[in-house]
Amino acid sequence: MANTYTQIYIHIVIVVKGRHCLIPSEKKENLYKYITGIIRNKKHKLISINGMSNHLHILIGLNPAESLSDLMKEVKRCSTNFINEQNWLRGKFSWQEGFGGFSYSRSQLDKVIKYIENQEKHHKKITFSEEYIAMLKKFEVEYDEKFIFKDAE
Repeated sequence: MANTYTQIYIHIVIVVKGRHCLIPSEKKENLYKYITGIIRNKKHKLISINGMSNHLHILIGLNPAESLSDLMKEVKRCSTNFINEQNWLRGKFSWQEGFGGFSYSRSQLDKVIKYIENQEKHHKKITFSEEYIAMLKKFEVEYDEKFIFKDAE
């Protein structure tokens, strides 16, 4: 759209189905590069990406020409196909349905980037479920307990 100027920063959280630890640490960089390509090809700005073996955090500058839901469907569809075609797992990989999306102002970006970059350190102190529920509460997002799954054992 001509003459459309925006500044929309979204912190996205996507989770491996069942919260199983299926993203191999030695494959993370390849996955992040692949997802970065999807986001950039869709005309969004990838600012930061990192995660653990059971979930990812992605910070983007959202292009308003596409909805966040449509972008995440594409990211999850394409990255699922990528992981399965690369045969990273014995079984089939898939992402949990849905995602978390949290908006931030420009002044908060450095803090969010550091948070995303320090996932390994952060999760030595807190589980993913605790982290995610804390985010939902911080942003006053209503949620249904039955959709907040227990961590995989």
